[in-house]
Amino acid sequence: MEHLPKKIHQNGNSYTLVGEYYIPDLKLPEESRPIGRWGRMHKVFLQENPPGQYSAQLLSGKLRTYLADLNEQADNRLECIISQMQAAESVTEELKTRDQFAWVGAMNSIRSRAEEIVLAELVYC
Repeated sequence: MEHLPKKIHQNGNSYTLVGEYYIPDLKLPEESRPIGRWGRMHKVFLQENPPGQYSAQLLSGKLRTYLADLNEQADNRLECIISQMQAAESVTEELKTRDQFAWVGAMNSIRSRAEEIVLAELVYC
């Protein structure tokens, strides 16, 4: 058998000789941002529903970046919805100082509804 080089470079890709086969040197992009709560939920949704999209994102190496972006969008959308609902329902700091139990109840209700909106708009679609 002839002597094969350990590494070759063809078609813009590098390959390493392992046994008798050349294996591509694949590297995933480094993503330092966290996937977070919303990203993990969307990942499960992608795995269970449209498997083609999940596979395409995973194989292209863009899945972590996509999920991190979605998590940031969902967090920003949640904050925006909560502030809009607080203004619409007059849940202010003045209510918080006057009646803490009413404020906590109102904020829990607002947060719950806002999370349902984010789930419907960004995560489960």
